[in-house]
Amino acid sequence: MLDVIRKGYEKFGFVPIETPVFELKEVLLTKSGGETEKQVYFVQSTGALQQGHEPELALRFDLTVPLARYVAQHERELAFPFRRYQIQRVYRGERPQRGREREFYQCDIDVIGKDKLDPAYDAELPAIIVHIFSELGLPDFTINFSNRKMLFGFLSNEGENDTERQKLVLREIDKLDKIGVKKVRQNLMETGLRPALIDGLLQMVSLQGGNEEIVNELKNKKIEHPLFQEGLAELEKVVSSLRALDVPEKRTRLNLAIARGLDYYTGTVYETMIDAHPEFGSVCSGGRYDNLAGLYTRSKLPGVGISIGITRLFDQLRGLGLLPQVPHTVQILITQLEPEMRPEYLSMAADLRKAGFRVENYLEPARLDKQLKYAGKAGIPLALIAGTEEKKRGTVLIKLLDSKEQLEIPSAALASRLRDLLTF
Repeated sequence: MLDVIRKGYEKFGFVPIETPVFELKEVLLTKSGGETEKQVYFVQSTGALQQGHEPELALRFDLTVPLARYVAQHERELAFPFRRYQIQRVYRGERPQRGREREFYQCDIDVIGKDKLDPAYDAELPAIIVHIFSELGLPDFTINFSNRKMLFGFLSNEGENDTERQKLVLREIDKLDKIGVKKVRQNLMETGLRPALIDGLLQMVSLQGGNEEIVNELKNKKIEHPLFQEGLAELEKVVSSLRALDVPEKRTRLNLAIARGLDYYTGTVYETMIDAHPEFGSVCSGGRYDNLAGLYTRSKLPGVGISIGITRLFDQLRGLGLLPQVPHTVQILITQLEPEMRPEYLSMAADLRKAGFRVENYLEPARLDKQLKYAGKAGIPLALIAGTEEKKRGTVLIKLLDSKEQLEIPSAALASRLRDLLTF
């Protein structure tokens, strides 16, 4: 799965970076602190601990903050827009349970601009995810997307200008799929919003239909606030770009109830759901942020990013038996039928590797049935058997582990016959 994701990112022109597992504590905690700080693992050497020093380092809890530090540090060396992907482990102080781990992989892509970044990039990221998830053979999925400016603009247009209350409203709207309309309405009432405003807001975020149809309905609302109009123009560009990128309509859904709980998102936001299993929650999410590295540089560096939580996705799919079948890394096991022929078995493996096959030697003396049982349990499709008798005849036996079929092939034709039997 990681290989498919890596190849998919590179196919769209992204370059890899890696950042240290450790970051300075003040770098990691400048973005949010608060709840995040409770999940950060601090790092201290035993020597410094014995001397009573406070930790200076911490384990990264995501790949976005390290990216911000990296871009600020190397700003003069990078070509903008900077398109990077990063596949590394991150660490959070979770109570381990299914879907939540202390250590897990994230697979991030981000595009960082200098001073500005066109909304067309916001459409490219879902196109990449559709390509990768299709390559992985995943079950039906939908990328829900929205633009936070729409909700902020709607509230401001209705005279609700308190920034903190606006953020609180968006956090409640983001819970619609989890707790339902009735509970969200009740929570919004407790924020002090007018009932008529709540009704209008819930009606807007419940719009149904195709992406272009919803855009047209939003245009017909005649909401003139500049922020609303800005968000609407960006949404329209994303929708038209998705069509131009040949992304199937069924794979994306304009859903204004997707607001994302993180306040640093400023425009487009994404959440990806497995259609038949909404209980998974989002398996791929992200969004647009105006100033990625504002805490580390005076330059304005807007960006848009999306992240696949691959450990969680893998675990959920495996639990339901939905993972596609993947061949074992090893294609061929060369058995050791007669220990005195070991040099010849090793030489055979070397020749087959030069021919492009992935080969393992069984290196310790053992009964043939034990060796074949090992190959079958490990998922190796083919085993080669050659002893003194086969050597005299100039042949090799090929054992097909799945069908139990056995073929005797001339040694000179071995590579050619193996190619016919294996799928590369």
